[in-house]
Amino acid sequence: MPINQPDWDERHRAIAADAPAEPATILRELLPILPSGPVLDLACGTGRHALLMAANHHVVSAVDFSGVALDLLQQRALLRNLSTSRVCNFPALGAPRTERILTLQANLEQIELPQDYFAVVVCIQYLQRSLFSEIQKTLKPGGILVFETFTRAQLELEGGPKNPAYLLETGELRTAFPALGTVFYRELRAEQAIASLVAQKPRRTGGRP
Repeated sequence: MPINQPDWDERHRAIAADAPAEPATILRELLPILPSGPVLDLACGTGRHALLMAANHHVVSAVDFSGVALDLLQQRALLRNLSTSRVCNFPALGAPRTERILTLQANLEQIELPQDYFAVVVCIQYLQRSLFSEIQKTLKPGGILVFETFTRAQLELEGGPKNPAYLLETGELRTAFPALGTVFYRELRAEQAIASLVAQKPRRTGGRP
């Protein structure tokens, strides 16, 4: 797995001519029931999930370390008639937005996410444990997290990441977000070994959702 921005940029240049990968099945299945409000796509790459969400009337902030990946995302968005622009910071909560997708280039090892901001956070095929607390913080009360990535069982299968640092331990994802309530959890081992979590931030008692 690339570990720095030039490596990620080169990886995305190498696949630029390829057709975009299909969005994860779990996100496609959840689309009809996800809450309205701003969406965060963490480690968005070239935007397979951001594009899906934006095409289904969500407003998305897509964040990645690679400027090349974000350029490709914006090109693909324009081909789908989805408005997009590059920003340096998250806009103020409630600020008017005309763009369907905002792209933000950031080092995810250093990013600080805004408090109680996003209705949905999507993080798929990316594991950075230091982001777990930031994800919990940035979800609005009632907000939904969709998280899915590889487990250590992938070491015994073809393809996928092989660095144990980027693989979940058995059962790890189930307890990774203690401030959230689990809605759905599973671990699968077939063609790939993945763990999937859908979790919700509790609503404020006696207050607004």
